[in-house]
Amino acid sequence: MAKTVVLDFDGVIHSYTSGWKGVDVIPDPPVDGIQEAIKEIRKYYKVVVVSTRCFQEGGLEAVRNWLDKYGITVDEVLAHKPPAIVYVDDRALTFDGDAPGLLRKIRRFKTWQGR
Repeated sequence: MAKTVVLDFDGVIHSYTSGWKGVDVIPDPPVDGIQEAIKEIRKYYKVVVVSTRCFQEGGLEAVRNWLDKYGITVDEVLAHKPPAIVYVDDRALTFDGDAPGLLRKIRRFKTWQGR
C-alpha cells in the first residue's frame, strides 16, 4: 500500500482568494499548477484531501463536486487528518524544536497569498 500525503483543501488546492463564503460555496479556481502536481504525486503516494468544510453538512459533497468540476483526481476526501508521511497546509508551521521561538514564528506567519 502506498504511503499517504495529505493536502489541505482551501489555500492549497482551492485558491481561496475570495475567503470564506460558506461551507458549500467554493467560488475560486484551483491554485495554478496544482492539478498537475497532484497527478505527479499520485504516481508515488496515496493523496488524501482534508478540509474543515467536511465537518459540516454539505461540505464533503461540495469539496468532491468542486474537485470533479476541475478534473482533479484524489484518492480520498476526509474531514480529519489520517496518518501520513507529510501534511501540506497553507496555514501550518513546521516545528523545528525551538519552543522558545514558537510564539515569534506564529506572530510573523503569513499565508502564501498574504506575502
